[in-house]
Amino acid sequence: MRVRESDRNLLLLGTFTLLGVVAAGLVALLDPAPAPANAAPRPAANRAAASDQGRAQTPVRIVGTPFVPNTNPRQR
Repeated sequence: MRVRESDRNLLLLGTFTLLGVVAAGLVALLDPAPAPANAAPRPAANRAAASDQGRAQTPVRIVGTPFVPNTNPRQR
């Protein structure tokens, strides 16, 4: 049985897809199971306190000149 030239690309794609799926399956089977999550709650280090969440953000001081886009390229 001979594969027609017009079907060779599809056969090549299918072969590599099948090999990729088999390789991913083998890695998934050989990969150890993840450790169970700890049930104890951890303190959030980088989070704001609950009382600060409803307030407005603190204004930030801008240093330097404000950016103005050049809408006319001929004018500098």
